[in-house]
Amino acid sequence: MTMKLCPVILAGGFGVRLWPLSRQQAPKPFIQFGAEQPTLFQQTMQRLADLPEITDPIVVCNQDHRFYVSEQLATLGQSAQLLLEPLGRNTAPALTLAALWMLEHQQDDIMLVLPADHLIQDQARFHEAVTAAVELARQDHLVTFGVVADQPHTGYGYIKKGEISKVDAFVEKPDLDTAKAYIDSGDYLWNSGMFVIKASVWLNELKKHAADMFVACESTFAQSEQKASNFWINKENFEHCPADSIDYAVMEKTVHAAVVPLQAQWSDVGDWAALQATQQDQDGNWVQGDVVSQHTKNSLLMAQSRLLATAGLEGMIVVETADAVLVAAKDQAQQLKPLVDQLSQQERVEVVNHVKVHKPWGSYQVLDVGEGFQVKRLTVHPGAALSLQAHNFRVEHWVVVTGTARVTVGDEIKILEENQAVYIPPKARHRLENPGDVLMELIEVQLGSYLGEDDIIRFEDEFDRIDH
Repeated sequence: MTMKLCPVILAGGFGVRLWPLSRQQAPKPFIQFGAEQPTLFQQTMQRLADLPEITDPIVVCNQDHRFYVSEQLATLGQSAQLLLEPLGRNTAPALTLAALWMLEHQQDDIMLVLPADHLIQDQARFHEAVTAAVELARQDHLVTFGVVADQPHTGYGYIKKGEISKVDAFVEKPDLDTAKAYIDSGDYLWNSGMFVIKASVWLNELKKHAADMFVACESTFAQSEQKASNFWINKENFEHCPADSIDYAVMEKTVHAAVVPLQAQWSDVGDWAALQATQQDQDGNWVQGDVVSQHTKNSLLMAQSRLLATAGLEGMIVVETADAVLVAAKDQAQQLKPLVDQLSQQERVEVVNHVKVHKPWGSYQVLDVGEGFQVKRLTVHPGAALSLQAHNFRVEHWVVVTGTARVTVGDEIKILEENQAVYIPPKARHRLENPGDVLMELIEVQLGSYLGEDDIIRFEDEFDRIDH
């Protein structure tokens, strides 16, 4: 059989340095940095077009993000096999489970391992580098891409080139003086975190260098469950798996590591400063949304929900969302993690979700909240249905604003048109559906002693949200 190229898209991670746009439940790969731009995940998928002998991709993502993946794949008209992680264990276990899945369901193909949150602007050069890497992988090399560095950067790891295509050494993120010395030497490349490796070669090298991880992944794989195009990774086993990166688990230890130089306008969009560097106006500003600025230079200015006005700024990051505003010096862009950690310790919801929360059936947005009440606006896609559910601690009042709603309450089914309302008593089994061919909007008023999202008991759900 002809050995094919199987993309393995790693779509885990939070993107903490891109807060407040990136959130735990709406992470970096799936958000838009411009209203007309595809997400980074969609751009990663589009980057695969025209590569020869390519299979449908494998996407490794968190279980909670599978709806983002499915919806964004559908928008592109593409399909993929999803491997759903119950929790993050870094990139090496994710790649191992993908390799095990490949060997069980297809053949010993070559894996093109791509993080879902990178930006590559020169697709032709990227394809040339992939072609070169595939030839090395056919010879059982474990190939990584080293980005040709155009400036010293302390946010990236480095690869020291050896003879021919060999890797001499992997180097951790350096300080600025060391990074300058690397660039001046011409012997170092940025470590891109992208790989081309035959599935069986990866597993054999993992057995040698991280046997405990291999055993844990094999055990996890055996206890996991395939349902349609979703492979549900077993949590009980997976949470005991060591959490290491591909580099640390294997690439830094193997004698078969190879590197292909990549010069394709690459960025990992690791922080706001990296994004600002990708596109600048005549004043060196990256601007998105309703922004008016005076005497502002070398800054990133993003407004999502209201007017943002600046005057006299230089080297600043200002990001406005509906519920949070970030103001930071650009030279502090790499230091946002401690700030977000502090917010997490305070259990701030702004770390987890935006005001508008996307769901597989549509979205909801919190309009107002107070002691004992909450008001939401729900938007339901044509033909979509929420789960059949009940609540222990709250009642709900629904008022249809646009479209038509089919509402189940207990054993009764009602059809509601615009301006009509229904009452959902506590503990009643109920379901909301949109039977029409246009978006349906309604206002939901919740009243009760507890209004948390975890007060939902699901009995039936077409989106497979019953606990696994």
